[in-house]
Amino acid sequence: MKYLISISYDGSKFYGFQRLKDYNTVQKKLEEALSIINKKEVVIKGAGRTDRGVHAYDQKASFDLDINIAPPNIIQALNSLVMPYIYITDAKIVAKDFHARFNTLKKEYIYKINLGKYSPFLEDYTYQPNYKLNIKDMQKCAKLFLGIHNFENFVSGSRNNYECIIYDIDFKKKNDILEIKFTGKSFYRYMVRNLVGAMLDVSNKKATLEEIKEALDNPEKKKQFKTAPPQGLYLNKIYYKE
Repeated sequence: MKYLISISYDGSKFYGFQRLKDYNTVQKKLEEALSIINKKEVVIKGAGRTDRGVHAYDQKASFDLDINIAPPNIIQALNSLVMPYIYITDAKIVAKDFHARFNTLKKEYIYKINLGKYSPFLEDYTYQPNYKLNIKDMQKCAKLFLGIHNFENFVSGSRNNYECIIYDIDFKKKNDILEIKFTGKSFYRYMVRNLVGAMLDVSNKKATLEEIKEALDNPEKKKQFKTAPPQGLYLNKIYYKE
């Protein structure tokens, strides 16, 4: 039987999502718990790989079990083994050929920035700059990223294809917290953090809008912008075809 689960987790307590032999990761913790339930090794397929310190409201993972267990019981059994820093919010049975990553239609990420006073309680959950932001300039920069682009200058690591589409970038302020929500087809390694970093560079007059546009239009010309820290980033939602 194949299942799809929805997962929220506190990324500050893990060395990222992806399984690493000698480190505490979300995937490792889930696979250990599922292997206990299944009484046989289980390997999960996550919808995306979040880096060390990055959080998730709605990560997804698919996996096969040798036993037939009702989704509510999967939720209860898993949570008893993976809490308190991981919590399963939903589970359902899916088709045998379903894959949590390859079946994804689009993803949402949220980046949180504390615009108010520094708080030690927010340190692991927001970016807390020690300077004032020019949000209007950041919004102008964000508009340049919309649509289909080659994001090679905004991705860490090497890959065969750097092209992807960003549907929307939305700014919302809740009390003193600025939330920047990215909606796109796919996001590559450090991409959201690098896009936020470029916005911060524009805000700080360390980069111009023309330089950002040139980095998009001419990816072969290497440009380096700020990489925003991981603790402000949240995988917000994964969308699948209904």
